[in-house]
Amino acid sequence: MRAVRFDRFGGPDVLDYVDLPEPTPGPGQLRITVEAAGVNYADTHQTDGSYLAADQLPFVPGSEVVGRTDDGTRVLARVRGGYAEQVVADAGTVVPIPEDLPAAHALALLMQGLTAWHLLTTAARLASGETVVVHAAAGGVGSLAVQLARHMGAGRILAQASTDAKRALALDLGADAVATYPLENPADVILDGTGGALFDDALGSLGTLGRIVTYGSAARTPAAPVDPQRLARLGASVVGFWLRPVLARPDAVTGPLRELLALTAAGALRPLAGPSYPLADVRRAHQDLLARRTTGKVTLVP
Repeated sequence: MRAVRFDRFGGPDVLDYVDLPEPTPGPGQLRITVEAAGVNYADTHQTDGSYLAADQLPFVPGSEVVGRTDDGTRVLARVRGGYAEQVVADAGTVVPIPEDLPAAHALALLMQGLTAWHLLTTAARLASGETVVVHAAAGGVGSLAVQLARHMGAGRILAQASTDAKRALALDLGADAVATYPLENPADVILDGTGGALFDDALGSLGTLGRIVTYGSAARTPAAPVDPQRLARLGASVVGFWLRPVLARPDAVTGPLRELLALTAAGALRPLAGPSYPLADVRRAHQDLLARRTTGKVTLVP
């Protein structure tokens, strides 16, 4: 079968399109023929070696797929090595999905949807009526966080994005206004997956008892050190979030994912389908993602 693998850390150029043996499911596993694999920003960090958890080389990236099990059931699954024509998955991570649900929409609800859900509930502990700022609000996580914040009772939602088109998209998804720092009125919750100078600007607009949740470093530059006394004066918090350990907690996946699927089926949540690339064009997919030329869920199609 065909798959994507890298044998050394680096940029998109280290991703190779190769032949690998077909996987054989072990006890408690299912084999899935991949319809589409999701691309996440974390995949680029795995590729360059900057991911929080180091992976052993050689490595096949990809943590989520839509496809069919050997009995023909269409499923959404968390996997290792998803950039491939076939994968195996633990049966407990496999969720049947409707035939009419687009693969990109289903994939958007898995890692990115669960991230947005847990950012607002588990990490930020959003309360009704609070003001939320979402960075990269047209991206995979951000676009869902904007919508979920409204569903969860946020009083005001501000969107930060890098271009006029992306800001317009965030407003169309339900944001009340564009976030421009310093904010006129301090925020209760700020979701930041960018880091760097944007994190520093955001911290300056955090209100009393506010929470800024940092869950990524797309800027790939460090933020300035945080003065604990500055936080103490506000009673504010900087909360770190990483999805991987959260997924190991009881009820961290099934309940939230069912909620996300139900909201999507009811038309209350609109996942964004981004560009789709042939699996062989994985380098271009990563290049476009790193250059912030994409919006919504990026997918690879074998």
